[in-house]
Amino acid sequence: MDERIKAYDVKMTKSYNNLLEEFGAIRAGRANPHVLDRITVEYYGTPTPLQQVGNVTVPEPRMIQIQPWDASLIKEICKAIQTSDLGINPNTDGKVIRLVFPELTEERRKDLVKEVKKKGEGAKVAVRNIRRDANDAFKKLGKGKEVSEDEVKELEENVQKLTDKYIKDIDKAIEEKSKEIMTV
Repeated sequence: MDERIKAYDVKMTKSYNNLLEEFGAIRAGRANPHVLDRITVEYYGTPTPLQQVGNVTVPEPRMIQIQPWDASLIKEICKAIQTSDLGINPNTDGKVIRLVFPELTEERRKDLVKEVKKKGEGAKVAVRNIRRDANDAFKKLGKGKEVSEDEVKELEENVQKLTDKYIKDIDKAIEEKSKEIMTV
């Protein structure tokens, strides 16, 4: 692959991976430890990711269990979960924190699918913006007579193929996540 195209491929890959990360944080009725990825806890004055202060397990399909290594963190962890956008109240027995995920209603599932499509659309826009930036850069190269018009056309075609590939991947990811959410 041409070095000039590779930089834009890396940017598109980052956009796609970011979308997948966002999808991982959307809960689909089953307990997924990735919904906790964005939650941080004050640990000795430093915001620390939840996974780094305790053991996170999924003992049942709709329950996440968090066992902090430092029992004094239980209140902090509960507070962090309550203030997050998870919408789940943590239960604790003083040693372990349990998050029970309720069954999603049909309406909530449809809202989540809309959210998935919106995030997917945002990722597509990001990929198209990267394509636009690439094409602008290639046109400047052509104007500066650093490359021929034919080379500029070829670079633009290659970036378009790359864009098409990522748009297709994003559509597939949207479809899979929507299907997962709608599966009861």
